[in-house]
Amino acid sequence: PIKESYAGAGVNIEIAAKAKELIGKHAQSTLRPEVLSGAGFFGGLFEFKGYKQPVLVSSVDGVGTKLKIASALAKHGTIGIDLVNHCVNDILTCGAEPLFFLDYIAMGKLVPEQVEDIARGLAQACQEVGCALIGGETAEMPELYAKEDYDLAGFIIGVVEKTQIIKGKTITIDDTIIGLPSSGLHTNGYSLARKIFGETTSALNKYYPELGRTIGEELLEPHRSYYHQLKSLLPLIKGMAHITGGGLIDNVPRVIPQGLGARFNSQAWTVPPIFQLIQQRGNVDRQEMYHVFNMGIGMVII
Repeated sequence: PIKESYAGAGVNIEIAAKAKELIGKHAQSTLRPEVLSGAGFFGGLFEFKGYKQPVLVSSVDGVGTKLKIASALAKHGTIGIDLVNHCVNDILTCGAEPLFFLDYIAMGKLVPEQVEDIARGLAQACQEVGCALIGGETAEMPELYAKEDYDLAGFIIGVVEKTQIIKGKTITIDDTIIGLPSSGLHTNGYSLARKIFGETTSALNKYYPELGRTIGEELLEPHRSYYHQLKSLLPLIKGMAHITGGGLIDNVPRVIPQGLGARFNSQAWTVPPIFQLIQQRGNVDRQEMYHVFNMGIGMVII
């Protein structure tokens, strides 16, 4: 009879161990004094202290089909940054400080160097906001994913004093809405962008004078974090909306009290060239653009 093995079925335990070792190396650089055990243990331990009435704030998200751009160009160094910053911005809308982060990486075939590129981005973004990369999971799943395909998800835990939670309840008529610039598409609208520009290496390496760089470089621009920009201003803010899928149209109404509406002056900011290019090349309706993309506004504060 044929002698079967896990490696023969497409899963190499030794390569998985090497990948986890590389992730652990980068995770170590993010650990805070409160971390009692980080990556490598069966569960991450975090000693909680320093708050009177702490409220934990959690969020989970992914990077969407931006991963297809990274795979086509074999550039995985910024995808981890995208993931962490997206999650940090989500909990920031409540006024929360990020404490620790966990990641999940699933691949058709584990490539340690590729995993390390992703982990390096995760660790860099965590370091920048003082968040510990406390653990995670890598999985090799042949036949579920093609060899070059992978998925990435992130889980963040933050904390805010109960008396300082930003809920939006005090928002009233004539309050000012301020938009903060995005760095590009961030992590939303990539399925439409890929349909318009293509996702082959040659298509993504095409130079566009309107952008001053290739479309691939533009589409891989990392998701911006607003944590340091807004941290000291949190006591002045009544409400915040992270402009992700659904754009301004869907996200801002989530934080304003029932019965109130938001009015945006589209002349108050210049829509970045990438969005103008998408609209022109794809003949996309203006309403659809504002419903799918952030249109140059990554975070709204009220």
